[in-house]
Amino acid sequence: MQREQLAAFLRHRREAIDPAEVGIAAGPRRRTAGLRREEVAGLAGMSVDYVVRLEQGRSSRPSAGLLEALARALRLSDDEREYLFHLAGHQPAPGDGAAGQARAGLVRMLGLLGGTPALVLSDLGEVLAQNRAAVLLTGDHTRRSGDSRYLVYRWFTDPAVRAVHPPEEHAHHSRQLVADLRAAVGRRSGDPAVTGLVDRLRDASEHFERLWDEHEVAVRRADRKTLLHPRVGRLLMDCETLVAPDRLQQLLVLTPADAEARERMELLSVLGTQTFPVRAEEAEDSSLR
Repeated sequence: MQREQLAAFLRHRREAIDPAEVGIAAGPRRRTAGLRREEVAGLAGMSVDYVVRLEQGRSSRPSAGLLEALARALRLSDDEREYLFHLAGHQPAPGDGAAGQARAGLVRMLGLLGGTPALVLSDLGEVLAQNRAAVLLTGDHTRRSGDSRYLVYRWFTDPAVRAVHPPEEHAHHSRQLVADLRAAVGRRSGDPAVTGLVDRLRDASEHFERLWDEHEVAVRRADRKTLLHPRVGRLLMDCETLVAPDRLQQLLVLTPADAEARERMELLSVLGTQTFPVRAEEAEDSSLR
């Protein structure tokens, strides 16, 4: 582990980030260049003290999981991420290429959308960035690691994720997710990040394997779905997906589809954050409200 070089690299990358790129308003009294240490800690899901010790060269060797979290918080490129791992004495795992970090322009759009829930997704369904309204609606999904980063994997392996939607919509969402993943496989032929995900899903879920063998292909663009929120109940939302020219990233915008959903979103903005996903019994209770 090269502590001094690691400390200097982390400091310089933190100071080089525009707070707006990660959805943080600069504010008139802000004097720190780039991000504050506590902001990096919050984005990476670790203690401020540990970030301080890393930047001062006083820490023990960080785990691969912590390095992944730092790479995402600091919006590192694939080359920078690999360099970070080498400085810490780790062999970096294969990355997902250009889809691994949210583009600055898309992140700025998240801020412009204000109270409208919006997320930046990779073409594999990994949440790369989201605004506060999206966190209020669906929870914070930017700190996940491994296969749990991908919505399609969580959908077919975690019943609590499906419980956020009413049972009558499950079949539609399942087919939509599988068809969208097959479209990504076609675009990224031979990419081990994609083929590996498909193989692991086939092993983990017989339901996924059956749908995968039907060879349906469709890119997600517009949809309407119901969310069962534990604090405000049932929300009917329209979902519009704007796809980048190279199709590696998407901007997903969710808007209330009726007056009731609009009122409940306004209430949610006042109530604050709520941890997701919910347990099945919580979702069923919400659906009765």
